[in-house]
Amino acid sequence: MAEPDHRAVNLSNWESRVAHHVTGYGIDRLLADPHALSYVVSFDRPRLGDLHGLDVAHLQCHIGTDTISLARLGGRATGLDFSPSALAAARDLNARAGLDVVFVESAVEGAVDALGAERFDLVYTGVGALNWLSSISAWADVVVRLLRPGGRLFLREGHPMLWTLSDPRDDGLLVIEYPYFETRAGTRFREVKSYVDHEGDLAQPETVEFNHGLGEIITALLDRGMQLTQLVEHDSVPWNPLGDAMTEGDDEEWRLIEGADRLALSYTMQAVKTR
Repeated sequence: MAEPDHRAVNLSNWESRVAHHVTGYGIDRLLADPHALSYVVSFDRPRLGDLHGLDVAHLQCHIGTDTISLARLGGRATGLDFSPSALAAARDLNARAGLDVVFVESAVEGAVDALGAERFDLVYTGVGALNWLSSISAWADVVVRLLRPGGRLFLREGHPMLWTLSDPRDDGLLVIEYPYFETRAGTRFREVKSYVDHEGDLAQPETVEFNHGLGEIITALLDRGMQLTQLVEHDSVPWNPLGDAMTEGDDEEWRLIEGADRLALSYTMQAVKTR
């Protein structure tokens, strides 16, 4: 078990980010064009396939920009998050966009009770989600229970090697400082800024985060009857985790300026429920 206060600490942190993210997530662009997608879902789109007619659960949906993008691709989307402020922003965005996405308040561990078992054809999890969960096995249980037989998991996430790295060094070396494998207590961080530009500091800058190795994630899914159908590693990630070592492309993805072939920054994993 993780330290008992980790969820409360992280919830307070995410509540303090919402106002900054509402102004920094490109909502005006999404509202100006009814066909526009978030940059994250735009990156995912070639691998997502046709979502028309599918019941889609988006876990850890935050303020809903990716969730409404999944709906614009034809999915009957439901977003789930533990932050009341984020869900209020998501529901406002949904109403202004004229969509009928449903947003539900719950921690991931309570998702089956909140949403219902075997209700979904697709469970979608976006970048920067798994590191807030203390147990990858518990997460895999939730995914499998939410999916109908034959249903699919779509996961794009920051690479577990990226989460191990220290802040950039002046000599450009990438140095491992933090755990690669899941630990019981997690790792505590203090960051006064979020990952979007904003004025002022976060009201609650403390977090507790958990890394999960690729092998741990894949094994948790295989042990529960999921069949791995895709694993692609990418040289980019949709935020800047390494400061001056990175540059932003036209696709809103960040890549290493030098030696991009040294490190996978994110990955896409897909799996199908076989039983």
